[in-house]
Amino acid sequence: MQTGRHNGHQEHVASYYAATRNDHQQWPELSGELDADVCVIGGGFTGLNTAINLAQAGHKVALLEGNRIGWGASGRNGGQLIRGIGHDTSQFARWIGEDGVRELDLMGLEAVQLVRQRIEQFNIDCDLRWGYCDLATKRRHLKGFEEEMAHLASLGYQHETKLISRADMGSIVGADRYIGGMTDMGSGHLHPLNLALGEARAAASLGVALFEQSRVIHIDYGSKVQVTTAHGRISADYLVIGCNAYLNDLNPELGGRVLPAGSYILATEVLEKRLRQRLLPQNMAVCDQNVALDYYRLSADGRLLFGGACNYSGRDPKDIKAFMLPKLLRVFPELAGTAIEFQWGGMIGIGANRLPQIGRLKQHPNVFYAQAYSGHGLNATHMAAKLVAEAIKGESRGFELFSTVPHMTFPGGPSLRSPLLALGMLWHRMKDLL
Repeated sequence: MQTGRHNGHQEHVASYYAATRNDHQQWPELSGELDADVCVIGGGFTGLNTAINLAQAGHKVALLEGNRIGWGASGRNGGQLIRGIGHDTSQFARWIGEDGVRELDLMGLEAVQLVRQRIEQFNIDCDLRWGYCDLATKRRHLKGFEEEMAHLASLGYQHETKLISRADMGSIVGADRYIGGMTDMGSGHLHPLNLALGEARAAASLGVALFEQSRVIHIDYGSKVQVTTAHGRISADYLVIGCNAYLNDLNPELGGRVLPAGSYILATEVLEKRLRQRLLPQNMAVCDQNVALDYYRLSADGRLLFGGACNYSGRDPKDIKAFMLPKLLRVFPELAGTAIEFQWGGMIGIGANRLPQIGRLKQHPNVFYAQAYSGHGLNATHMAAKLVAEAIKGESRGFELFSTVPHMTFPGGPSLRSPLLALGMLWHRMKDLL
């Protein structure tokens, strides 16, 4: 959701997801005064699921989205539903202890189950399919897979995982650039915009007041929070800010901790069945382990959706197809000449330590937030929503764990954050070459 800057409202980006959405419901713009127990800002997975959880507990909830439901990363992402909620969680033991780290890791597994349960509970049609594979291009990746399998076993992971040898990689992906892999039948892929739209329907059915094209232009903090849009105002006991990479200048304290980074996707024309079966024989979602990673999968109607190329410069490429197509053809050179029918991008929110930022404002304890999912947003948003709702309802052990971990504010304001991180990521990409 885009907030703060009072520019024009926007429709969904012209993505494959927007072209194949199965729900065209539009929600009204906020007009006039409204009282609520909780006001939620942001119509993505964080906001929608926080609203659902609170409405199920009997709270009166109003949700504001500046553009359309699912307009931001929730409706544009790669659609990969992958276990895990942070990167190298062991680094947080100094603040939450080894037991706390284990709890974070267990929540990373539970987060996928929350999505599964949400889809089943509300019968959401979003092309959910199970099966995922991590891809190795370096020997150290293979060692990491062995360690990950042992760790998952220690957590009691219930889904099948398997190491795939180089000789057997053809059963997963029809490309010869990978030296092995690790499959996980407890992760998978789906149509993210249709999931968001289905969750909006679910929220409305529970009594949540949904408002689109209702960009927040001002917040008055206090025991009662006043949230003002161009044509209305909501007064609430609690406020939840779930804008992530599209927070802009609405709250500088939160904005300083998250860096918007661009990610981009191409969608081919519908491929012949024989070609699809050669490229991805088991219709799994896949992702390599490099910093400038590639991730791809097949859509329900048989297209290759190919994404990656996280851009930390703060500027989108002028031509996404020209930027991304060479990456796709390095993996599948046989697709040269295949039509690219959709190309789009968007911003994901990244924090310095790669752990989702879930907490409340120190100066305003009735204001909660969740952001900076660092590319794991599809599942991590659902866990964040659960924890924020628990904290508003009373106590939440998981919420306290997340809010205990400190998060660095990027130095220099928005103008300096992007180039600094771009330099840091260049160093990590150079290490990938070793």
